Order: sequence, then C-alpha cells, then structure tokens
Amino acid sequence: MGILIFWDEDVPEGLQQPFVRMVSHTLDMPASAQPNGMMLRGFDRSRNQNDASRILGDMQDIYTRRAGCEEAVLLVTGKDLYIRGRDFVFGLARPGVKVSVVSTARLDNRWYGRQPSDEDLMDRLVKEGCHELCHCMGLDHCENPECIMYYPQTLDELDRKKKTLCPECRQYLNLYRFSD
Repeated sequence: MGILIFWDEDVPEGLQQPFVRMVSHTLDMPASAQPNGMMLRGFDRSRNQNDASRILGDMQDIYTRRAGCEEAVLLVTGKDLYIRGRDFVFGLARPGVKVSVVSTARLDNRWYGRQPSDEDLMDRLVKEGCHELCHCMGLDHCENPECIMYYPQTLDELDRKKKTLCPECRQYLNLYRFSD
C-alpha cells in the first residue's frame, strides 16, 4: 500500500521532494512522485479555473482503469480549481477509486496579496495533500479543528490545522493501512 504523487509542471520549483517526504512521514506510508503526463482538461474560460471533478474523472480513467494503479493517487497542480456550486476548492478526492487533486494556487500567499513564503505554501500543501489522500483511504471530515481531516472554510482555519491526524482518524487510517 503506497501513495503515488503526480507533479504538474506549473507547481513552484523545489517543493516536490520535501513534499513527498513530509506526506510519507505524516501518513506513515511510502510515497513516490513523478511528473504528470496527463493533460489537464476542464478549463472554464469564464471562471479562469479548472473543474476539479473533470480532472478526477480523467485521472480515474487513465490511472485506475487503464494503468491499473492500486495506490492512492494525488495530482499536485498550480491551476486554480473549482467544483459546481463552489467558488473554489483547495483540493478534491474520489474515495472509491483513490484519486485526488490539490492545487497550490490558493495555498500560496501571493494569491491573497501577502508576502510570498515557501514555508507557508509547503505547510498548507502537506495538510491539503494529506487531507485528500486520507479521503482516498476512506476517512471522512473530522470535527477536531486541529486534525488534518478537519474541513477548513478559510485559509486561516487551514493554517490553524496541524500536520497530524487526531487519535480517532489515526486509528481509522491504521485500520485501512493494515487491511490488506
């Protein structure tokens, strides 16, 4: 059981290897990364955003159906994402097929006119990447505002989360990891 991370070309340089190590450490699972070879479709010109649901559909088709990938898959992109009915999403997952996507766009201080910080971006990216991967492994949202599985409504709520799972979510993840 492992994690496969696809890295889109528009993600800021220098984040890939530290991100992979931190995700692996946080979830206590092996993780590896490779460049994304999939063309991202679903761009909506009127919104200047990509449809996260469409991306997940393409990932499901390419990685799980065609390639037979059994690992949890995460695509990291720099493109701004949305889903129908929402202005934006930091990320999205399809638990049944273990595919997920997370965007660095709104995790970056520059989006909000703040001072750029690779440290802030990495912290948020790890939290959101692990959050979506945990959905792929069957975890749902948690009410503990410090848990990775808490569903933040704002960037400040995301920043208050820790890069750890609460004991209940950790136990559920352990059940998943050792179920094979």
